[in-house]
Amino acid sequence: MAKGYLALVLHAHLPFVRHPEHERHLEERWLYEALLECYLPIVEALDRLRDEGVPYALTMSLTPPLAAMLGDELLRGRFGAHLKRLEDLAEQEATRVGDDPRFAPIVAFYRAQLAGARVVWERHGGRVIDALVSHWDSGGLELLACSATHAYLPGMLPAPEGIRPQLELGMRGFEALTGRRPAGAWLAECAYHPDLDDALSQAGVKYTILDSHGLENAEPRPPFGVHAPILSPGGTAFFGRDPESSRVVWSRSEGYPGDVYYRDFYRDIGFDLDESELAGEVGPFGARVMTGLKYYRITGDTDHKEPYMPGEARARAWEHAGDFVRGRRAQVERLCESGATAGTPVVVAPYDAELFGHWWFEGPWFLEAMFRRLAEEERACPGVLEATTLGHYLAREPTCAEATPCASSWGAGGYGEVWVGPEAAWTWRHVHHATRWVKDLVVQHREVDGVRGQALDQLIRELLLLQSSDWNFILRTATSIGYAEARLRAHTHRLRHLAYLLDKAQLDADDVAFIADVATRDNLLAPLTSSQLRSVF
Repeated sequence: MAKGYLALVLHAHLPFVRHPEHERHLEERWLYEALLECYLPIVEALDRLRDEGVPYALTMSLTPPLAAMLGDELLRGRFGAHLKRLEDLAEQEATRVGDDPRFAPIVAFYRAQLAGARVVWERHGGRVIDALVSHWDSGGLELLACSATHAYLPGMLPAPEGIRPQLELGMRGFEALTGRRPAGAWLAECAYHPDLDDALSQAGVKYTILDSHGLENAEPRPPFGVHAPILSPGGTAFFGRDPESSRVVWSRSEGYPGDVYYRDFYRDIGFDLDESELAGEVGPFGARVMTGLKYYRITGDTDHKEPYMPGEARARAWEHAGDFVRGRRAQVERLCESGATAGTPVVVAPYDAELFGHWWFEGPWFLEAMFRRLAEEERACPGVLEATTLGHYLAREPTCAEATPCASSWGAGGYGEVWVGPEAAWTWRHVHHATRWVKDLVVQHREVDGVRGQALDQLIRELLLLQSSDWNFILRTATSIGYAEARLRAHTHRLRHLAYLLDKAQLDADDVAFIADVATRDNLLAPLTSSQLRSVF
């Protein structure tokens, strides 16, 4: 038995973006980029570890919006076309750079990377969820659910009618896709308020994760800080984010991703080259987009950038993985020597999955190397640190100190200002009003079937999409404000029109077409039945 455990947690989520009306919608690229740079490389790394018998234990959340997109035939087909365009662009780039010693090796590297991504994609039949579930089945991966549309749940407390649908439909949607009812769930934005405790218990959430201060400021103060879970009055176990392991990965100034040999995210040929040299890889109306072909490394805090050297970057990822493992082993030794925990301490390290590969290109290399370095260290000096999943840890250490977690979130400020602050505050009155209205409509029309039944079910989906925390996050970060505002307006309009059609005396052909069109566009939680959707209200 180890002195302590490391629980690495990746939160995989993207906003639900599906536009069948546009063949190449700009925001759909968010999914394609994450697939190519994050999800497929992580699957490939896990496949390789399993095939080679290297021990690994990883917890990963899979939100319903992301799961719906990963399983969607239309989007899977469009990703295949996206991959082919990049392969063609990389081939064209090989001709353009020729034998230039600065860039020819980088282009060759990208061509190999794209070919490798295609191999992984085709090996799993384009079914990333099935690939992840296979690792769950073999014991190295544990999947967590999430609320139906990644809603910021504390913000919904003024209209609590919407909290149970978010949690329960998230759990049901997860079960429909994976075949298992999950024991754990990720709270969107790690956001918690004590008034959510009963709802979590009723949804069957056995464990979840909060940022550090959610546990450190719990009442009563937990005796072991963030290195042991606490049990809330409702019976949910709460793990706390470890600040030390977070800092070395997340911090811009201290974290590994800022290493000068790692790839510079912002230097992309989509902006560096003339449009005529991009093989059509541009956005609507000629808008420049990130292609993913980036030829420079971070270099330093300077506008001058040196060419990227993949071999050197991979070596740095190996070094950083070793440093991370040694740091966590030393951390566990200190915790044990200080008597800071009664049982076996756990270092919980949660990150956005998209950090690994998208924002930090070398992240998947780091993940794989970390498990390999951990296995090496364990062989050399056994019994200090083992990787575990949250569920496995609780099975080993079922006794938790009882406490009420503090209201908290992750993100700037630590108390939800990103999602309820001035940039996004105006959204909440619409969310609260719509939540109460839809609750009344579902109660009133619960038994309706046929086309009107389809309208009622879609009304529920539109409400869930309106409640997504993604739109508030975008408004706060000012990245794609126009798109977020358009989505808020669209879901509100669709919701109102569907409500109107529910009470309309006679539906005409245009009404039926509208219902069908909206159901096709916003096919979130498609596997759930009418009864499953409506019974939570």
